[in-house]
Amino acid sequence: MPAVSKRPLTAEDLYRLELISEPRLSPNGKHVIYCQQRVDKKTEKKSSNLWLADTLSFEKLNHLLGTGSPRQFTYGDQVDSAPRWSPDGSQIAFLSNRGNRERGAQIHLIAVDGGEARPLTEIEGEITFSGWAPDGKRLLCLVRKYEPEELERFADPQKKALGVVARQVTRLFYKLDGYGYLPRERTHIWLVDARAGKGRQLTESDVWDELDPAFSPDGTQIAFISNHSEAPDEAPDCQDLFVLSVPALTPGGERTTTPASAAPSLPLATRKIPAPAGPKRLPAFSPDGRWIAYLGSEGVGAEYKNFHLWIVPANGAQEARNLTAQEDFHCAVSILADCGSPEQMAPVWSPDGKQIYFQVSWHGSVVLKRISVEDGKISEVVGEGGVVGAFSFDKSHSRVAYFFGQMHNPGQIHLKELTDRQTIRHLTRVNRALLDSLDLSRVEEIWFKGPDDNDLQGWVMFPPGFDPKRTYPSILEIHGGPLTQYGKFFMHEFYFLAAQGYVVYFCNPRGGRGYGEAHARSIWGAWGTTDYADVMAFADVLAAKPFIDPNRMGVMGGSYGGYLTLWIIGHTARFQAAVAQRVVSNFTSMWGSSDLNWSFELELEAGPPFRDFQKWWDLSPLKYLGNASTPTMITHSEGDLRCPIEQGEQAFVALKRAGVETEFIRFPEEFHGLSRTGRTDRRVARLGHLARWMEKYLKD
Repeated sequence: MPAVSKRPLTAEDLYRLELISEPRLSPNGKHVIYCQQRVDKKTEKKSSNLWLADTLSFEKLNHLLGTGSPRQFTYGDQVDSAPRWSPDGSQIAFLSNRGNRERGAQIHLIAVDGGEARPLTEIEGEITFSGWAPDGKRLLCLVRKYEPEELERFADPQKKALGVVARQVTRLFYKLDGYGYLPRERTHIWLVDARAGKGRQLTESDVWDELDPAFSPDGTQIAFISNHSEAPDEAPDCQDLFVLSVPALTPGGERTTTPASAAPSLPLATRKIPAPAGPKRLPAFSPDGRWIAYLGSEGVGAEYKNFHLWIVPANGAQEARNLTAQEDFHCAVSILADCGSPEQMAPVWSPDGKQIYFQVSWHGSVVLKRISVEDGKISEVVGEGGVVGAFSFDKSHSRVAYFFGQMHNPGQIHLKELTDRQTIRHLTRVNRALLDSLDLSRVEEIWFKGPDDNDLQGWVMFPPGFDPKRTYPSILEIHGGPLTQYGKFFMHEFYFLAAQGYVVYFCNPRGGRGYGEAHARSIWGAWGTTDYADVMAFADVLAAKPFIDPNRMGVMGGSYGGYLTLWIIGHTARFQAAVAQRVVSNFTSMWGSSDLNWSFELELEAGPPFRDFQKWWDLSPLKYLGNASTPTMITHSEGDLRCPIEQGEQAFVALKRAGVETEFIRFPEEFHGLSRTGRTDRRVARLGHLARWMEKYLKD
């Protein structure tokens, strides 16, 4: 039988890739519900539907019986998301914007045995759906109510066409990349009657928001995270753990369309649970309701610190205990990719309350671990080799379903039996036909020594048809963050560049996650120091390879990676071409224009620029661009609120004035995350510009 001909990956394959997310295992362990996203090339719209996978034990039997293959569960060109099983497994609640894509998603219900989904709520606000009450009678969610002006624009086509007349800003953090300008309304906890769709707001404030609400096992309490500082925007890490008592279910709750100000019983009784100061996330009650686990770090203004797994008595009678205090790893998801983002999950208790499951970012992977609450013994459930996203168990905890992404695959759903056999099965084969048709590059992991005899991890991606006897142009990719990592997760951009004939290499320099707290702390207040030294050391390692042409080396990166790209060209002429994307070029203006604005004072360990100008300027690549000679393209999104486009504009003008060959590519309407979540035609165009620039200087 002749070998099947394979082709290189293209930019247009972004239209063909379908992405899965949010898998949830049914209480009886027989099914997994999940979301699957696709792109309509004609309209550029992204839609997502629910799919259902069977978990019957014998794949051969599944094949013979015609079961086992995932089946589409909802249909249409809307976005269906956040599926959650009812406690008895008979229904699935989920968010959907069907019927009014522009107005926002509402909670819908659908029976597992089939039938049409029905809308449950008519909430005039943005909903984040958390899950079901233990008794299955109510649903827990967060709501940010629409403001009167928004409702007027929804109702009046002329006002909608005219848009916002003016914005009054009084808070420090008044915009957010990926969202836009923040409204005055805050996000609060709501309960919704699962039968009638009646809702009730449980918390209220004009100053703070609530995050990550979670029910106690008996349904009488809700734990959540909130920052109750007098000025939360000036103390963003001062998050605390709270518990509120859940009001009794009554038949006369107000409709979800009723203004929350009509609720007579706010605020409800809420108590703060004593815990060390610092950022906190995702509380989870123990099965007996006596303890709460959460993720967090101790101390404020020190984002480089590892997140740890903590437990604290639900009655606040004892101090919180750090279960992973002896471990130098980050108990959270921190990984970069451009085809989906793995979900951060709350800690999960075993049914007997003796163990807790949690994710850890480590050495380019995200692994799933469990820890004994009694003696702190840790074991791996899913180890290195990929990225564990959402995970969930059946009621008996005899099996776990989880998202698993790998270097060669954007992600599938796996099922692991937690019995003696520890069998792992793949429940999905999304994109199989496409991936089987592609000649994907070979990737080699490499550990090397940094300039301070520090151990560093990197990867080398070879072009299809690689011939070790030839020499190749190369591209060094630098990740953003900086508090994240590259790793064993599919990067379409890297495969695309390798398919153009480049050796693509990437590493995790100091300043990122996955290698301990000292590694992350290394550049706190000192960008452009050890991080610069580490990536240049990796360039040295590659330049010494016999298959690398040292006179045809390029460099590129985005966000913090764009910062370091500009820093490189201002300090060395080592590379023959560069692309600096969504850059940080001038910290003195970034301080006031970014959505994170003043908080860069923490990361740079500096006072405001009007008091400590020299440090901000010394850490700005713009100061050194007069030394640059490397041909450099600047790319930036015009709607970027994290690194506003004025950062790219300054870099472009500086390079022009310095006589450096340069171009400026601007993408309208897009936020900071264009390369990952932007409109697909713009993502394709972006890749075309990257390839064109590198070809001009590394191939011609």
